[in-house]
Amino acid sequence: MVTLKATHIVRPAEPTQYEVMYLNACDQIKDITHTPTVYFYKHSPVLDSGEDVIQRLQHSLSKALVLFYPLAGRLSWAEEGGSRVVLHCNGKGVPIFEAESDSTVEDFGDFTPTPSIQALIPSVDYTTPIDEIPLVIVQLTRFRCGGVSIGLGISHVMADGPSALHFVDEWAKIARVAEPMVPPFLDRKVLESDKPLDVTFDPAVLRPPPTLIGQEDNMEQRKKPITVSFLNLGKVQIEKLRNKANLDFDMEKGRGYSRFEAVAAHIWRCTSKARGHVDEQQTSLHFVADFRNKLKPALPRNYFGNALIRVEATDKSGSLLSNSIGTASKKIREAVEKVTDGTVRAYLDFLKGLPDVGRFRSLDNSGRPKGDFYGNPNLAIISWTALPLYGADFGWGKEIHMGPGSMGFDGKTFIIPSHDGDGSFNIAIWLQEEHMGSFKKCFYDDI
Repeated sequence: MVTLKATHIVRPAEPTQYEVMYLNACDQIKDITHTPTVYFYKHSPVLDSGEDVIQRLQHSLSKALVLFYPLAGRLSWAEEGGSRVVLHCNGKGVPIFEAESDSTVEDFGDFTPTPSIQALIPSVDYTTPIDEIPLVIVQLTRFRCGGVSIGLGISHVMADGPSALHFVDEWAKIARVAEPMVPPFLDRKVLESDKPLDVTFDPAVLRPPPTLIGQEDNMEQRKKPITVSFLNLGKVQIEKLRNKANLDFDMEKGRGYSRFEAVAAHIWRCTSKARGHVDEQQTSLHFVADFRNKLKPALPRNYFGNALIRVEATDKSGSLLSNSIGTASKKIREAVEKVTDGTVRAYLDFLKGLPDVGRFRSLDNSGRPKGDFYGNPNLAIISWTALPLYGADFGWGKEIHMGPGSMGFDGKTFIIPSHDGDGSFNIAIWLQEEHMGSFKKCFYDDI
């Protein structure tokens, strides 16, 4: 049981620039919702010292919002229409909700992202006018054991994973009076280019995912109950999958398949097997690639915004399961290799020319599922393996867990490196209840 005790609105500690900030095409197709994450902290002497923890968070956040002042603003619908938005840097601020729970940190077990986790992250009523919705929402929850959690939601229009983590890292530095600071690079026009395009964008890569054979749409699949599992793959198991994937790979032709490619291929094959697809069933694996270093010149390391492009690997389930894990890994590698400076520039140019960008948002403007369905027979994998996830110390020690909120749909999957740094992965996956048992069996038996 989580009880809300108070709400605090935090504004930048100093006057910041008032402007209508440009949002590029990559920002415009992101959901008008918040990406939820949660940080857990065990009881510490600082939390027990009588210092007002909420004041520390407020004070440090107000300073962080001077650097990251766009996050204190609000969106509004663009006059040009087409579901586009504009950003008003108006300093309206960020709410911090102060809450208490009669649970202990230990009650959350392995931190599987269930609804009990979601209760630690502020909820948003997306029927509220868009210009009244904060771009960042924070909840500090105190537990009976003396530990705390920080639940965080950041508008996906404003930041992808690397940018959101940059904000959290700088905020935590300010809270514990640490140096050096790394200010964000805020000019989103840096993605624009007036040089002629040398690649023609193929809009076929943005086609809707396949549906089950015999079903003209996915409404029946959307209605089926789903469940979540939080599974661990040890370092030895990951290396075994990677070695199997690289059995037929000619190492003289380049680097072998990565841990991500091998593990993603294994998950893809296991979901198709668990779902009982017929051999001719088309299935797609969707994921995103960070193109910061793909552009020429590369984006600044501290670029703040969205720099992700959706990529897709496809196969028929029969082929996926009858061939090796290496074959599936190859399809994933080929999808990633298509992300180049030219293809990204062409992609952004295509998005700028769309009459309406709303078609590419997986949630409508009220936060309800819409548009493309990435569940059965498909899969959507989000990899956090290359992100600096851990070390958010606000002055009472580093987190003991950081992970996603309960935000899944059928087929949504996170690959998360272990907090212990032992080389293992945690896999958070949402599947239809009828398929989860078979998936978990395949997930471990077929390594």
